[in-house]
Amino acid sequence: MDYAEGLFLGRYWSDTDFENRRHVELFLLYGILTSVFLLLLYWTGTPFLGVGRFGLFSIVMLTILSVFNSFLCFRYYSMPLWGKLGILAVKVYKAYLVMSLTVSLIIPRLTVSSNGLRDFLIDFLNSTLEKYTERFASGGGSFSTVMGVLTGGVHVVIVIVLVLAALVVLPGLVVLAYKALQYAFDFLIDRLILRRFFRYRR
Repeated sequence: MDYAEGLFLGRYWSDTDFENRRHVELFLLYGILTSVFLLLLYWTGTPFLGVGRFGLFSIVMLTILSVFNSFLCFRYYSMPLWGKLGILAVKVYKAYLVMSLTVSLIIPRLTVSSNGLRDFLIDFLNSTLEKYTERFASGGGSFSTVMGVLTGGVHVVIVIVLVLAALVVLPGLVVLAYKALQYAFDFLIDRLILRRFFRYRR
């Protein structure tokens, strides 16, 4: 329960030390999970579980949940179990909306369609190997050709690794940016409203 509270309530409202620890594995897991939904939408054209279908309703819901996040969280620890579970359920839905937003932001920037991906990769491989082969061709001999092919192959592998890393890291960066904005907003609401007009107890 402490882990779920730390994960979904966030650093400002949680009484656990979740946010004070490094959670690299959680960052990577979130990136991988988001990438799976992203690739499913990319290949099939259909958002799995609705992830990536971020329309007007999703915008309104995420805005409402973000604005009222402080009011949901500041009395969390004084609520009965059913109230805590309800708030955590709302926070899970909010996390789902952020993931859907992330996928909807990335998918339009994938300019190569899934149908043309194979041809794109083949053209990229051939052009890269040809470029490096020509660069080493001035040395003459089969060794220069082998060096060109090996260097071009290394270049291709590095690009693939960087693309895969970006698929994992970018969703995490979007979430961190959103959390930073939410933290700043919660801080302002807490100082300007909650502490002034409500009996403050966290």
